[in-house]
Amino acid sequence: MAGLQAGAPTPQSITVHGQSRVLEVGFSDGATFRIPFELMRIYSPSAEVQGHGPGQEILQTGKREVELVDLKPVGNYAVQPVFSDGHDTGIFSWDLLYELGAKEAELWAEYERRLAAAGVDRDAPMLDKGGGAACGSH
Repeated sequence: MAGLQAGAPTPQSITVHGQSRVLEVGFSDGATFRIPFELMRIYSPSAEVQGHGPGQEILQTGKREVELVDLKPVGNYAVQPVFSDGHDTGIFSWDLLYELGAKEAELWAEYERRLAAAGVDRDAPMLDKGGGAACGSH
């Protein structure tokens, strides 16, 4: 989900809207997305969130109020956000940002399904308070 594909749309503008908690990204194909910080945080491509393979994902909760405190460029292919909860290990390629924007409704529905299956609320605090540190196996 996070690789940069040849010929894929690239960002022409990136704007952090702190008050509304969205990252607005305008792409070369004319698409513009307003990606909620919470969506970015719960779908972070980091090992802390995704685990080290299929089925190892860590369900993120309590991220509704998360803020984006910094956004660092990574080469010419990605950005690395720093979130207010300390999470800073996810690298968001242009492809991933495009996918988050284009599939926002589907991703929210999947998140709600996962919450229901786990019997937890979106605003429940995380059980494991790992914060922004890398996963424990590194």
